[in-house]
Amino acid sequence: MSMCTVEEVASSCDAIRFFQIYVHKRRDITAQLVQRAERSGYKAIVLTVDVPKLGRREADIKNKMVAPQLKNFEGLFSTQAVSDKGSCLEAYADSTLDASLNWKDIGWLRSITKLPILIKGVLTHEDAIKAVEAGVAGIVISNHGGRQLDYAPAAISVLEEVVHAVKGKVPVFVDGGVRRGTDVFKALALGAQAVLIGRPVLYGLAVKGEAGVRRVTEMLKDELELTMALSGCPTIKDITRGHVITDRERLHSSL
Repeated sequence: MSMCTVEEVASSCDAIRFFQIYVHKRRDITAQLVQRAERSGYKAIVLTVDVPKLGRREADIKNKMVAPQLKNFEGLFSTQAVSDKGSCLEAYADSTLDASLNWKDIGWLRSITKLPILIKGVLTHEDAIKAVEAGVAGIVISNHGGRQLDYAPAAISVLEEVVHAVKGKVPVFVDGGVRRGTDVFKALALGAQAVLIGRPVLYGLAVKGEAGVRRVTEMLKDELELTMALSGCPTIKDITRGHVITDRERLHSSL
């Protein structure tokens, strides 16, 4: 769904790159994108599973949002969608994304690539267990930035139950709500192997371009290191569950 092609991103840096995908009604398109990512040196496929349909994004409807030009699909199909109900992005998603996506599709995806597959959009203990049974190589806890389902839990609030569910069989990452280095610290203490950041990157990019993004990552790193130092943690491995108290624990202790 990027405005840059898989190949453009690959040529722009030598960082470790994961390729995030949705499954399309036309499976040949999804297969082509996966193959392009593999050829371009990406190290994993991240399958987003919480968008069988686009959530009701009222700001998009009010503003009559137009889907950006998605360069990865040039020559494959038109990404121009028209809607008289408001959001053209919603119309595009309805016409292209496969709403029948289910656990069996992870097997299909594994059959067309040698890359490890992570699943993004898990929020429950039960789904975490099913994901491991389906053969995923990792789990990304995410509520899609809070834009899919109203009242869905915050990612950090379900992190620990997912970590307990997978029992160390696959790494667990958490996505959403990371604004400070202290947020990274809390996620690591609750069992995450890493965090993903979204909006802060866009804020930095909007303010100062590449330099802004660099500054955002530097701030998060500096804040994390300061939090570690003030918490008596010389290394990441020294961050433990005992360094955080959840709201549930605080409520229980007050009773």
